[in-house]
Amino acid sequence: MKQGLKQWAGDLGTAVLAGLVVAVAYYFFQNSNGFAPGGVGGLATITYHLLGYRVKWAVLMLAFNIPIFVLVSVFVNRKLGLMLVLYMAVQSIAVELLEQSGLPAYCLANNSEDFEIVFACIATGVISGLGFSIMLRRFGASGGTYAISALIKHWRPEKNIANLAFWLDGSVVFIAFFVYGMKITPVICTLLNLFIANVVVDNLLTGLRNGYKFEIITDQPEELSRELIEDLGHGVTELRAMGMYSHTEKFMLVCIIRKRQIGKMMKIIKRYPGTFANFSKVNEVFGRFKQ
Repeated sequence: MKQGLKQWAGDLGTAVLAGLVVAVAYYFFQNSNGFAPGGVGGLATITYHLLGYRVKWAVLMLAFNIPIFVLVSVFVNRKLGLMLVLYMAVQSIAVELLEQSGLPAYCLANNSEDFEIVFACIATGVISGLGFSIMLRRFGASGGTYAISALIKHWRPEKNIANLAFWLDGSVVFIAFFVYGMKITPVICTLLNLFIANVVVDNLLTGLRNGYKFEIITDQPEELSRELIEDLGHGVTELRAMGMYSHTEKFMLVCIIRKRQIGKMMKIIKRYPGTFANFSKVNEVFGRFKQ
């Protein structure tokens, strides 16, 4: 019972925090600068522009996204649907409250150089990407595009979800060209925003606990492993191997380290003649990996 309440509290807090983060990006940097984000949110923003800003942006975001989240709740996962509804409600209400507060947004009209809209694109991509990654890490979904993907996957599991997301985001970019006066700047801004947000999400999802795995073939396993443990502070796993060229028994040492330790690792390996090593990036490291 207590564990269940703790889980729900964590889920609710995550949805609220992510909604607030994305709301900051949209109010301060996006809505006042005439470009759209990708996906369903982008369609809502374009509609907001087409209606001459007479309808509240928050209302349109809810109108576009809530029906999708309700379908997710009914057909895919009830808890996921509820968390997405909460996330979007917090996001929309927060933007509305920020508008009512009168806090100044970063608006292109207040700047002397047109290229400064690029700063707004970068800020929107970075901050919204942070909010998306918070939701994705906890729930595996963060908005309309991901929710639609979950629905399609439920009914047609063989479909390529990446293609769906690409076409949805691509359609927003295409429509933005005509909606914003057939100017290339809003299109570039939308593309830049999409790219930066995706880069931030990818790095936050795969780069927080990453490392590098070394596989070292050696005939001096005891000495080398002792030096690695003492100098790098990471454990070493020894495996027996057979050199097929020389048909002699070898040993393979496996060690996962941080990026900053690669140079030190290579210096240690070079002190052992006849040792061969390769390394690859590891996106997630769990367990007792502290350094």
